[in-house]
Amino acid sequence: VQLQASGGGLVQSGGSLTLSCASSENIVDINNMGWYRQTPGQRRELVASLDVDGQTNYAGSAIGRFAISGDIRKNTIHLQMNSLEPEDTGVYHCMAQSITDHPGDALSHTDYWGQGTLVTVSS
Repeated sequence: VQLQASGGGLVQSGGSLTLSCASSENIVDINNMGWYRQTPGQRRELVASLDVDGQTNYAGSAIGRFAISGDIRKNTIHLQMNSLEPEDTGVYHCMAQSITDHPGDALSHTDYWGQGTLVTVSS
């Protein structure tokens, strides 16, 4: 499984970008997908996620500015980013998680990651 992210680029402060992510093949038992941002020397942090029930989750800094959408069962998500700020700069990685139920045993979680797309916001 490969997650292919696209849509990054250079934008001025206050501008907008839309990121997209799609899987190269169907992910069995997919439960949620999301976007994580990574900057040099820092851990990846969640920006936004969407699950199969349509529930969304946003980082505090993304609320009111970013919107995640897509079709989890088709393994595709988008992230509309508005009012971008220099602090939003980073590599945005797409993640997909499957959760498989094993009767009589614990649930198993599998995370898939894309290579990321660079977003640079200039001041």
